[in-house]
Amino acid sequence: MTRETVKIGFIGFGNMAQAIARGLLGAGAVRPEQICACAKNWEKLKANTLPAGMIPCPTAAETAELADLVVLAVKPYLIQEVTAPILELLKDKIVVSVAAGWNFEKFQEILAPDTHLICTIPNTPVSVGEGIFVCESRHSLTEEEYRLFEELFSSIAVVQPVETSQLSVAGTLSGCGPAFASMFIEALADGAVKHGLPRAAAYRLASQMLAGTGKLQLETGAHPGAMKDAVCSPGGTTIVGVSVLEEMGFRAAVIDAIDAIESGRK
Repeated sequence: MTRETVKIGFIGFGNMAQAIARGLLGAGAVRPEQICACAKNWEKLKANTLPAGMIPCPTAAETAELADLVVLAVKPYLIQEVTAPILELLKDKIVVSVAAGWNFEKFQEILAPDTHLICTIPNTPVSVGEGIFVCESRHSLTEEEYRLFEELFSSIAVVQPVETSQLSVAGTLSGCGPAFASMFIEALADGAVKHGLPRAAAYRLASQMLAGTGKLQLETGAHPGAMKDAVCSPGGTTIVGVSVLEEMGFRAAVIDAIDAIESGRK
């Protein structure tokens, strides 16, 4: 089985599943006919698949039968209900969970023995090929299956394995982070608009600045503090702004947001 021949089936085709599918198609990782999906609302499913050339399936069983790699993308509280009738079908597939709060150990309680499973937490920027796929280091994929998984999803995301104990916070960082980043983009743009820059230009510049800074860090591996220092000339304008952010508790507020999310999950 290769990237060119694998059939990918989405059980559940909500926002995250659609983002993954769009990303894979946009990156040219797979062809539309390699993707099938099922969802509760048949008419909506057809509208979200057929125009792009993907295959809508009436049931989870039909999706699992057609697919080599099954993405479990239903709401976490529906996982057991949806998988119960298709346990034997899933045994012969690569199963990729994108359900928050479900790890390998939890799935072992409901899936058939020897099911080839990996648990992941992707984020929405996968739709434009710039996402993150946090994946649990503990999984039951073969080496060949994992290579295929990595080849597919690294085309639209940074694939980052983490230990089970780190899965929650890694998911918080990458999954909730886009909301925080969007707030930062909006705030930067508001500041620029206040001083006369048109809003469309402000959003474009703020977004590209954030994208470029992130890419610079990924490609160089530079410490973020060193990157900040490189822009802060002595007595310059940037250090003035940094000083104000520090006074207003910028870093502490971000750390507190992560703390609040993780505390709420425990």
